[in-house]
Amino acid sequence: MKGGSAGMRQKSKWLLLLLLLLVVGLVGCNTNEKITTSTTPDKEEKSKTEEVSLTIGSWRTEDVAKYEKVIALFNEQHPEIHVSFNPTKNTEYNTVLNTALQAGEGPDIFHLRPYAAGLKLAEAGYVEKINGLNGLNVFPEEALQASRDDQGNQYGVPINLSSTQFFYNKKIFKDNNLEIPTTWDEFIALNDQLLEKGITPIAMGTKEGWLLSLLHGIVGPAVYEGNDFYQAVLAGEKDFTDPKFIESIQVMNDLKKYFPVNSEGLGMDDIRTLFALEDAAMFPLGSWEIPVVLEMNPDLDLGYFPIPSKESNTTVTTWVDGSFAINANSKNKEAAKVFLEFLTTKEFGDLFVKEFSMISAIPGITSDNALLNAISHSTANEATPYMWVTNFTGGDPTTKSLLESELQGMYLGQVTPEEVATKVQENAKTWFTPFQK
Repeated sequence: MKGGSAGMRQKSKWLLLLLLLLVVGLVGCNTNEKITTSTTPDKEEKSKTEEVSLTIGSWRTEDVAKYEKVIALFNEQHPEIHVSFNPTKNTEYNTVLNTALQAGEGPDIFHLRPYAAGLKLAEAGYVEKINGLNGLNVFPEEALQASRDDQGNQYGVPINLSSTQFFYNKKIFKDNNLEIPTTWDEFIALNDQLLEKGITPIAMGTKEGWLLSLLHGIVGPAVYEGNDFYQAVLAGEKDFTDPKFIESIQVMNDLKKYFPVNSEGLGMDDIRTLFALEDAAMFPLGSWEIPVVLEMNPDLDLGYFPIPSKESNTTVTTWVDGSFAINANSKNKEAAKVFLEFLTTKEFGDLFVKEFSMISAIPGITSDNALLNAISHSTANEATPYMWVTNFTGGDPTTKSLLESELQGMYLGQVTPEEVATKVQENAKTWFTPFQK
């Protein structure tokens, strides 16, 4: 009996041990299940807030501090996306960017040159299409076309409009009882009056070719009637041998007597300094120069006027001066799209106008700067396209660069206005389809 009892007790111990192991196993399973359930949302949350780093390439080295404010505003809504603005010197930007893109590298987001220059990168496959990006519908078609190809693919978000017009020194005008010209004859008379008083009328130099295509972009439409001629050229109904176009080149030649002495040796820095230090009465340049000259001389009483036409209308010349695009080889395209969507918002537009003192490409954005608001109004009501940038950067050399070198030759007395026009037409005809009909 005792032996039997002992056996029963032994079996009971093994049974209890088995039950204990079973309970521990079940508890272990339940514990594992709880861990899985409780950690899964954490993993999902982590994936949603995973930190991403983006780099931005640009030619705007002077805007580093301003873009830090843009990035700070963006990070208020997207703290998980870290953005670095890393610009390159403007004269080196194209080469540096192209080399990086060809190597399959480069910044995640980059400043895309407007029109043909930027679209060449898109055609080569270096730029991501952003068709359907949220916010693009806020922009007018004219702005979107700066980074849209012939098939309707969108590659960039337009950032700002640039305009060219005549800036003038209000104090010089007031001290000499001069008025803003409202006709072409008044404009020429104004220059003559300034010259007679020993004041340099126009701060302009011919050393840098781009200044000359820019100046022609301002005064040319005043001679050949702006948009009418522009539309006729696009349709192939008129070309650069047209008498009105030749006259516009002649006018450029005639204006030289109002430039500073030795203008052939003066570049951008020289003419900006002349105007900022109040040694010239007028400065035909872009809206981007407003903060630059005012930083050089905060007391400068700066005004502007649209160029008066020989016939009727006044005009300012406008174009989209760069868009932001996504590198097709970026590993962070989705985050880059989030940043580009931010660039379409009113919050960005308001900050951009305030900090950059430029005209936002987003319609309806106003500024506390009365001068900038006035120019913005002109771009909406008196604008003509800067056709050398918007339509004639094709060819080898480009038609734009050929115009610049020929104008430099004209100012040195090497070619006539008629010869300039002929050479520009010959170049354009080699690639501009409307001229090949």
